[in-house]
Amino acid sequence: MVQPVKAVVIVGGGTAGWLTAGIIAARHQPRMKAGGFSVTLVESPDIRTIGVGEGTWPTMRSSLQKMGVSETELFRQCDAAFKQGGKFVGWTNGTAEDAYYHPLMIPQGFSEVNLVPHWLQEGRGASFCDFVCPQGRLCDAGLAPKTIANGEYQGFANYAYHLDAGKFAPFMARHCCEKLGVRHVLADVTEVKRGPTGDIDSLLTRQAGEIRGDLFVDCSGFSARLIGEALGVGFRSCSDVLFCDTALAVQVPYERADAPMASQTIATAQTAGWIWDICLPTRRGIGYAYSSRHSSEEQAEATLRSYIGTENAALAVRKIPIRSGHRETFWKHNCVAVGLAGGFLEPLESSAIVLVELSAKLIAEQMPACREVMDLIAKRFNDVTHYRWGRIIDFLKLHYVLTRRTDSAFWRDNVDPVTVPQRLQELLTLWKYQSPWFFDEFDRLEEVFPAASYQYVLYGMGFETEVQPEDTVASAPLAARAVRDNERIGLHLKSQLPKNRELIEKIYHYGLQPV
Repeated sequence: MVQPVKAVVIVGGGTAGWLTAGIIAARHQPRMKAGGFSVTLVESPDIRTIGVGEGTWPTMRSSLQKMGVSETELFRQCDAAFKQGGKFVGWTNGTAEDAYYHPLMIPQGFSEVNLVPHWLQEGRGASFCDFVCPQGRLCDAGLAPKTIANGEYQGFANYAYHLDAGKFAPFMARHCCEKLGVRHVLADVTEVKRGPTGDIDSLLTRQAGEIRGDLFVDCSGFSARLIGEALGVGFRSCSDVLFCDTALAVQVPYERADAPMASQTIATAQTAGWIWDICLPTRRGIGYAYSSRHSSEEQAEATLRSYIGTENAALAVRKIPIRSGHRETFWKHNCVAVGLAGGFLEPLESSAIVLVELSAKLIAEQMPACREVMDLIAKRFNDVTHYRWGRIIDFLKLHYVLTRRTDSAFWRDNVDPVTVPQRLQELLTLWKYQSPWFFDEFDRLEEVFPAASYQYVLYGMGFETEVQPEDTVASAPLAARAVRDNERIGLHLKSQLPKNRELIEKIYHYGLQPV
């Protein structure tokens, strides 16, 4: 007898739980309204959200738009701000002028011409980012990616968000319950009941009794209540590749209410890790991600306090463990892990939330019609998710392995070939002779970090690719046009776009036009 999948039960709230609930519920609204499908989120009334002020990836815009979330209300209720990329300070050699951008816009004319060889031959007067796109200059000028005349989720430059995770989760909870029909149960799970096949049959809770389901999504955070505790799926560490295993975080007020706001995440290299600096409208979220093998907690806190200044000496610092790695498998039986239950990496490129989005999207789109096909879908899900984690680990390590810093054991150890994944080593060898471009070596749909991202990091950090004079002859006209277009677009945007804080204040007062 066919066993249909009609009841999805998500364990755990926070950003991961509510994003997953919203993405699944939005995708299956017709079935939910007809009464043939349900999404239930169960969370403890006593567990805090770990988020300390999060950076997102541009995918968040489409995720929220598909859920019917108002971008205006996101800004008003979640202390949100624009993010146009990352600025990496001190990663290459640690000198005063050492900085580069990983923007969120792809290089001009990217699908038609690879501008890397042209920049290597003739464009060294400008940074690689400035040579191929205007977004670094927009960030330097403190500009927003859009104007108040743009509709919700529209903009002249690609963008993501900085937001307060502590406000984002309840904001999403209200939307999911009021607009999408998600059932919210505040209860502590006391037992996970499994059937003879190993599937989870139901959850026993202290406050709400037994909750049955057909598919269970574990968003219970580091505790991994279902995938780890109940199903016994092991954890695969990658601390031998990515060393940062602890973070110290602090919320820093502005000196004045109208202080300028950066529209990029600033990541500043330190002797044993790096400091993030995220601007929200009311405060800055700052933290030091570091390796406990290369620094004591006392040394790390002193580094962080030196960054925030003596005027903020009384601010409390919060310690957050980073367990670098992921589950050996993500979907087992009728349970799939999303968010911290599935794994975590240092927050260098906002990969945690985008993995939640992509995983939830894949679950929603591949939702098994019945238990009989679930294992086939689980196999595909695990294949895709393992691939994504591997690619993210490679990309994060790229930031470290390209360094020329030798001032501390942390940086020296990071370039040891033993710590570099084999696939990344092979790509670095390839890129000595031909630069990444378009779909080269990136063969999956929805790559988290496409070839353009690799270009920005490689050439932002001074990587050398051999270029023969004849390599650029055929593409010279296209390249010249792309460079001219980039300059023209950059000048136009700088003359039209408002300051970051100015636009956010207008959104508070007037709102953006719904699309």
